[in-house]
Amino acid sequence: MDMTRRGLMSLGLAAAMTGGAATSGAAQTTRIEAFAMHPETGWRFFTDGVMGGVSTGQVVFVQEGGRTHARMTGRVSTANRGGFIQMRLDLTAPPPADAAGVRLVARGNDQRYFVHLRTSGTVLPWQYYQAGFDVTRHWAELRLSFTSFRASGGLLRATPRPGSLSSLAVVAYGRDHDAEIEVREAGFY
Repeated sequence: MDMTRRGLMSLGLAAAMTGGAATSGAAQTTRIEAFAMHPETGWRFFTDGVMGGVSTGQVVFVQEGGRTHARMTGRVSTANRGGFIQMRLDLTAPPPADAAGVRLVARGNDQRYFVHLRTSGTVLPWQYYQAGFDVTRHWAELRLSFTSFRASGGLLRATPRPGSLSSLAVVAYGRDHDAEIEVREAGFY
């Protein structure tokens, strides 16, 4: 699928979000995405083309070792006031009230990426909460506490409230670079 077209690209990547609990170590987690069933049905792919930017990319689903995961690749360009590509999952329900943060199992090209969270209070397209993380070439569990997320502007609360979350996005952002990130699981802890 050619993802260089401008505008919103609907990929429908996600399996039905079951909200089933999974354990990881001693901490309880809620998995919202394990890319197990029809991972092309819930995620949407965006580039900065929705606002005139020139970044390009795509999301594909890769089968490896009996498991499916999402691979987002592309070229992020800050030209023309742009600078992002992202894959976003709209949540069918907020995380549990006692959730402390976002959990990903990811790998990539040894660079920095971001999670963007949207809430019922992020009504404008450029509003979100952001936390950065680094990936290596090896699968790793990443945990980002809600207190590590920063608001994109002064009109938002300082940190997001779990009960108001409406979407989660994995984003290559803010600088000219080649992006390659793979996500095998996404959820909350």
